[in-house]
Amino acid sequence: MFMQMSIASNIKSALLKTKSVKQFMKFVEERYQTIDKSLVGTLMSTLAIMKFDYSRTLHEHVIETTNIAVKLKFL
Repeated sequence: MFMQMSIASNIKSALLKTKSVKQFMKFVEERYQTIDKSLVGTLMSTLAIMKFDYSRTLHEHVIETTNIAVKLKFL
């Protein structure tokens, strides 16, 4: 109950109402895995369609590509 009290009210409405912390944490873990899968898909599509278009320096393009690759590796 205390954990739900410390969460912002706009997020509370999306959370499952549970009696135990174990159930609550399991629900949060399941939601987090769904978000990870969604983020992986978004990052993969961004990486796949990225190309150098001369609107910025090559260094900036390489840094952005590397950052996306690191995020994917982490997930």
